[in-house]
Amino acid sequence: MKIAVMRWLLVLMWPLVASAPVFAAPGALLEATPTGGAPAGTKAWRIRYETTDVDGDPTQSTGVLIAPEGVAPLAGRDVVAWAHGTVGIDSACTPIRTLDQIPGLAQMLARGWVVVASDYPGLGTRGPHAYLAGDATAAAVLDSVRAARAVAAAAAGQRFAVWGHSQGGHAALFSAQRARAYAPELQLQGVVAVSPPTDLAANMQHADPTVRGLLTAFTARSWSRVYGADLSTIANKATQGVIERATRGCEGDPFSAAALLRLLRLRARLGSLDLAGRAPWDSLMARNSISALAAGAAPLLLVQSDADGLVATPVTQGFRDRSCQRGAVLRYLRLPDTGHATTAIASADQAVAWIAERFSGQTPANDCPAVTPDRGGSA
Repeated sequence: MKIAVMRWLLVLMWPLVASAPVFAAPGALLEATPTGGAPAGTKAWRIRYETTDVDGDPTQSTGVLIAPEGVAPLAGRDVVAWAHGTVGIDSACTPIRTLDQIPGLAQMLARGWVVVASDYPGLGTRGPHAYLAGDATAAAVLDSVRAARAVAAAAAGQRFAVWGHSQGGHAALFSAQRARAYAPELQLQGVVAVSPPTDLAANMQHADPTVRGLLTAFTARSWSRVYGADLSTIANKATQGVIERATRGCEGDPFSAAALLRLLRLRARLGSLDLAGRAPWDSLMARNSISALAAGAAPLLLVQSDADGLVATPVTQGFRDRSCQRGAVLRYLRLPDTGHATTAIASADQAVAWIAERFSGQTPANDCPAVTPDRGGSA
């Protein structure tokens, strides 16, 4: 009798089992479509690939892949994963519309490297986008390298570097932290983090009040959708409406002078919101902050401008000092007068040269003082 009942249950459940979605492994290439705009002597593809979200569940991302033509080395070409900065959180926001948006692209291709740039899940694909959510953006960056290796004509090898700016600098640091466990088959040679948010509470506190409102709106709306955090714990109905309207649409540079009027309006409505002072926002801020890189992490080039109104120099220097205490190997490049939006472009020559040294096997220079590493605490 029991056996008969079980058989009937299996018959009834079979349509559900048979129709359950089958997900490929993280980094699996789902689509690679040739696209135009690549420099002479190179080729480019729009790619779509599997990755994981903040909970480690399957999701998808798109991106762009560019590779030199011609014969590749036997071990494959070295790869640079570019991680873009803030463009918005709407699903229609595809960051890489033209290839010249990637700093140093021509230099990297001339050196024979493959360049891959993730859009991140929820930008160019169905949302929500996990803004400043380190686990998800790091996974998207690491899985973009895996996907690049699946395009035979790109001939991408196992060795790679990550270079990111602003939100992408944050993703680059989380990639450095996660690479060994998440993608052990890949060989991370170095990380360039330009103007990276590190301590999110401190970054928001010290950000220029004119842009703080938009940064808060992006973070609050994204995390309410990604983590299920309740907006009513920090904002009344009217303010929630302001947050929703402020985060619609896409901009090439949401912190540019062209957006000044909207930013000033947001400053008046959202400038006093404090995500770090209310649960669960405080724990989410801590989860998505990165205190330091530790000994054993890939070498780091950390770039910061003293004129950055969004990512304050003292916050970045605090991250640098803690990383040195933990035994990290890093160079600290301090620029005197470039704004937040232009720091990656201003430092592109130094970044490409530093990455070339990592791929050539040179011992990385270290700006950390000769101190005994403190291996305690959490990175």
